[in-house]
Amino acid sequence: MGTTPTEVMAFPNIRAIVRDNGTAEVILAGNSRIVPAGDSMQELRNNALALIVGEAQTLRRPVRVRIEDPEGHGELIVHPDNKIESVSYEPAPARRRAEAPETTPATAAPAVIETAPAPAPEPMAAPDPATPVDAPPWPPAPEPQTAAVAEEAAPIRRSLKETSFLVSAPALKPATQGWRGTLTRLGLRMDPSVEELTEREDIRTVSQHWPGPRTIAVVNRKGGANKTPTVVMLSAILARYSGAATVAWDNNESQGTLGWRTEKGSHDRSVLDLIDASTDLLSPSTNAAEIAKFVHHQTADKFDVLRSDENEEGDHEVTAEEVDIAHQVLTRYYRLVVMDSGNTARAANWRRMIDHTNQLVVPVTAIEDRAEAARLTLQTLESRGGHDAELARNAVVIVSESTDAKRSMSGEALKRARDEAQRIADGFAPFVRAVVRIPYDPALVNGPIRYEALQPATQRAWLAAAAAVADGF
Repeated sequence: MGTTPTEVMAFPNIRAIVRDNGTAEVILAGNSRIVPAGDSMQELRNNALALIVGEAQTLRRPVRVRIEDPEGHGELIVHPDNKIESVSYEPAPARRRAEAPETTPATAAPAVIETAPAPAPEPMAAPDPATPVDAPPWPPAPEPQTAAVAEEAAPIRRSLKETSFLVSAPALKPATQGWRGTLTRLGLRMDPSVEELTEREDIRTVSQHWPGPRTIAVVNRKGGANKTPTVVMLSAILARYSGAATVAWDNNESQGTLGWRTEKGSHDRSVLDLIDASTDLLSPSTNAAEIAKFVHHQTADKFDVLRSDENEEGDHEVTAEEVDIAHQVLTRYYRLVVMDSGNTARAANWRRMIDHTNQLVVPVTAIEDRAEAARLTLQTLESRGGHDAELARNAVVIVSESTDAKRSMSGEALKRARDEAQRIADGFAPFVRAVVRIPYDPALVNGPIRYEALQPATQRAWLAAAAAVADGF
């Protein structure tokens, strides 16, 4: 059964641009990806479509893409199973000999024009870039021209704006890791391995800046599911690599543990103090440094922490309105807000947190009841529909090997722990955007959490997790 255009979300924003100078790019959520060169214009289109099919497969759903090339512009729907639907297409107008030369921007590469969706034709399979095709899916075959019209069409003089002598693709840096890196340092230049290239791509992803603030919610209705370590690790990696002002906010309805696992500043202020001072903090005349009075800076990991109320009486529960106020303040001073949460999905502050969320993260330790609680959390959001359901479908699940594991465990016991983590990861994979596994690391079990205290394999796994999260921005 086909997908109607109105059923396909416009997120992420994807554009495919093919130029008649033999270059092309796919712009995904503001990030440009250079399309591999082809021997023909159609092969260049095929290579661009292959990148878009890969994105649809990653998201496990169809995506919209706006296309433009010298022959016209329009909109396609690209499916994960390599099917393509044309929503709209407008050929570029042909020039006639009688027309005077134009010096308007129309002679340059055309701007992307969004057109109203038209009824979608029957889907057709996307071509394999390595396989010749009989009829290109993009652009549609032109209407037959009469000889008279063909004679009137004049050659189109290319604009100097459509080309460049600059090399757009950066040179590949030589290997720095493993035996390839060793040989490079000895004077024999070696290309990086697939593993190193993957790590470089993860670093590039988490290092990007995005327009406007972003809010990440880390949720699981079961305690002991690794929520707080996940908040700390994501905040540390995103702050370190992107340089974006980042705050980790403990949005527990009463008392949370984020403050116990991070550095304490020179004061005892919490989210309630920030809310009380919100009028001053939101004043245009207030200096940006004033926020330091209310947050606790992490000197090594370069992010700030907004603690939950630590009143010993525990007599205050954060309301939805207070979440709105605190979020307004934080998004004025920070580009990235990572929210820890309590265990009650029915709490007012929990639900309002979801309203402000751009990316959902569901941590789970490889224990059955934690995994079941994670599933129920996602199910609750999915059942609410709208924004909540979309967050659940686009969620990143982070599966950590059981913190009950010890270094003294036998090899067989460790294997069982890893197998259980893989089983749980495989179980979530069909229902969310990404699943990442994290190995057991004693540095995450007790005491303050520091990125540099982790084992190299754990650091690499958390980098992959942060890249999966940032890929949803």
